[in-house]
Amino acid sequence: MSGLIEGLPDAVALRCLARVPFYLYPKLELVSRSWRAAIRGSELFKARQEVGSAEELLCVCANDPENLWQMYDPLRDLWITLPVLPSKVRHLAYFGVVSTGGKLYVLGGGSDDVDPLTGDQDGSFATDEVWSYDPIMRRWAQRASMVLPRAMFACCVLKGKIIVAGGFTSCRKSISQAEMYDPEKDVWIPIPDLHRTHNSACSGLVIGGKVHVLHKGLSTVQVLDHIGSGWTVEDYGWLQGPMAVVQGALYVMSHGLIVKQEKEVSKVVISASEFRRRIGFAMTGLRDEIYVIGGVIGPDRFNWDIKPMSDVDILTVGGNRPTWRQAASMTKCRGTIFGCTQLRI
Repeated sequence: MSGLIEGLPDAVALRCLARVPFYLYPKLELVSRSWRAAIRGSELFKARQEVGSAEELLCVCANDPENLWQMYDPLRDLWITLPVLPSKVRHLAYFGVVSTGGKLYVLGGGSDDVDPLTGDQDGSFATDEVWSYDPIMRRWAQRASMVLPRAMFACCVLKGKIIVAGGFTSCRKSISQAEMYDPEKDVWIPIPDLHRTHNSACSGLVIGGKVHVLHKGLSTVQVLDHIGSGWTVEDYGWLQGPMAVVQGALYVMSHGLIVKQEKEVSKVVISASEFRRRIGFAMTGLRDEIYVIGGVIGPDRFNWDIKPMSDVDILTVGGNRPTWRQAASMTKCRGTIFGCTQLRI
C-alpha cells in the first residue's frame, strides 16, 4: 500500500479515499494495485468512521431471485447488487438479519426445499447457519453456527452483540431459548430464556437501548435491558402490524394508517390506505424516514393474479408535515421481502 497518492503519506491518502462514496469503490480499485489493496483493506472501514464519511445503506432480500441481496444508497437513489448468498439451503426464508461492525449478518431460517434430516416438506425446517457479508471485501463468509437451529425468531443488535430469541426449531417446535453472538470472537453463548413462548412468529426491536420481543397475536412484550438481568414481561397494548423504529420512536402500520406508538398512547401520523392490498412488504426506518419496500398485490375476490412488486415508498416523519414519495425501484429483487436491515459502512 505504498505511494497511494503522490506526495502524501499513506495514512493521509487512505483518509482521502475514505471520503469517496461507497458506490464508487469498484471503480477506484481499477486505478492501481495499491488502490485495490487499500480499498479492500481492513483499515478503510475504520478510516470512514474517523473522518465522518460513513454511509447508511439498506440491505434487502426478496422471494425473487433466490438468495440474492441488494443494497440501497439513499443519497444517490441507486441499488447495488451483492454476490449471491452461497448457502446450500435453497430459497432461504424466515431468517434473522442484522448488521454490526460494518458487516451484514444472515442467521438461521427455513427453506422451500425438503429438510434432509426430518423430511419436512412444508418449508418450515430450521437451520443454524450464520453468514456475514463484508461490503468492503465484497464477499460472504460462514461464521460460527447458532447453538440451536431456528426460524421466524427475534434478532437484534444490543451494544455490538447479536441477540436471537424464540422462534421455531425443526419440525415446527416453538422454543423460548435465547443466545448471544460476539462478532469479534465468533462465538455464541446461551443467555436467559424468554419467559414464555407462543405458537407464532416473533420479531425483535431495539428501543431505548433495550431489546423488545413481540409475538404475532400477543399484546405482551418481553424486554431485555442487559444480559445479566434477564427478560421482563410488559403489556404496552401496542397495535399489531408492520413496525419500524425511526430515531428511537416506534411506528406501526395498522388499519390503513401509520401510527406513532408511545407505550399505551397511539398518535395517527398519516394515511397508508394505498398499502391495504399490498402484502409481504418490508417496513423499516432509516434516518428520519420510513421505507415500505416490495411485497405483492393480490389476490382478491375480483382478481386471482399475484403481482410481485419492486416499488419503494418513503415517508418522511422528521418534519412538520409527513409526506410520501417514491424512490428508485429495486433493480433485481421483487415480491415478498424475506429480509431487510440497515447497514452503516
